[in-house]
Amino acid sequence: MTPVKPSSPRPSRTLPWLWPFMLVLGSAALVVAWSSLALASGHQHGWMALLAALEAAWMLRLGGMRPGWPRTLLALAATVAMIACVQWIVASGHIGAQMGLAPWQAMPKMGAGYVWLLSRMANTGVDLLCLALAPLLAAWAARR
Repeated sequence: MTPVKPSSPRPSRTLPWLWPFMLVLGSAALVVAWSSLALASGHQHGWMALLAALEAAWMLRLGGMRPGWPRTLLALAATVAMIACVQWIVASGHIGAQMGLAPWQAMPKMGAGYVWLLSRMANTGVDLLCLALAPLLAAWAARR
């Protein structure tokens, strides 16, 4: 019997340019799902922020971004951006509906101060806790 030669290591199949596309696509899908759930049910569903944090870290990891501070900070920033987008869309959806506008039509008409006020009034204590913990979860999940 002939001895088995060790095969050379297989080349890495990671594509380092893939992570931006995966992050944008995953974030957009989660923002649409979270906004739709919140507008359909009438509740904020702050627990979805924790899923947003895990999704941001997962997309960066699957996309081939190397671990380190850049990935940690990017996951944190993506989570905060998703939270802000959802809060803006949900506030616009509720106010726009009273004026006969779709959420995307009401969004440019809403000021940041008004969205901030409506979001503070609509979120419960548990929602606010989840919204506050989500960026920390994103940073923790992306660091590995």
